[in-house]
Amino acid sequence: MGIQLSKGQRIDLTKTNPGLVKALIGLGWDTNKYQGGQDFDLDASAFLVDAQNKCVNDHDFIFYNNLQHPSGAVIHTGDNRTGEGDGDDEQLIVDFSAIPSYVDRIGITVTVHDAELRKQNFGQVSNAFVRLVDEATGQELLRFDLGEDFSIETAVVVCELYRHGNDWKFNAVGSGFSGGLASLCKNYGLQV
Repeated sequence: MGIQLSKGQRIDLTKTNPGLVKALIGLGWDTNKYQGGQDFDLDASAFLVDAQNKCVNDHDFIFYNNLQHPSGAVIHTGDNRTGEGDGDDEQLIVDFSAIPSYVDRIGITVTVHDAELRKQNFGQVSNAFVRLVDEATGQELLRFDLGEDFSIETAVVVCELYRHGNDWKFNAVGSGFSGGLASLCKNYGLQV
């Protein structure tokens, strides 16, 4: 079991774990039982951004329709449309050795797919978490449980990995957005 983080906490990744080259970022959640008649599909995404907190191009946005950054630095392992079962619902693999030099931070987000159409939001989600595992050893280094802070939000910036000198750090963000994936894309400088 890794270090348990709380919202706003920052922690060294590569400095305190010098062997860490590839990290598996597991995201998981449960959906509360409700009578909506629609499936509940949450999607993990990664935004690779520069020092101005903007994506340089569309390839810097990793999601279910663009599973791999051209550099190989971030790979999305695929869309889970139900969130059924225990453990990680979606995973991203980050290769710190392959991250392009212009990338200052990587925002890891989760959004509710077709939230407006389906009348769904994060108020209907429980037990959401992110965990970071050293891919080489399988050891969970840290975990951040998001708690039940959300009501009408349809997108959440779960965490950020950010450059600090030659090292990478982890920031447990946990901040919600309305407007789903479109508002996140605008926030990170992408045209929707």
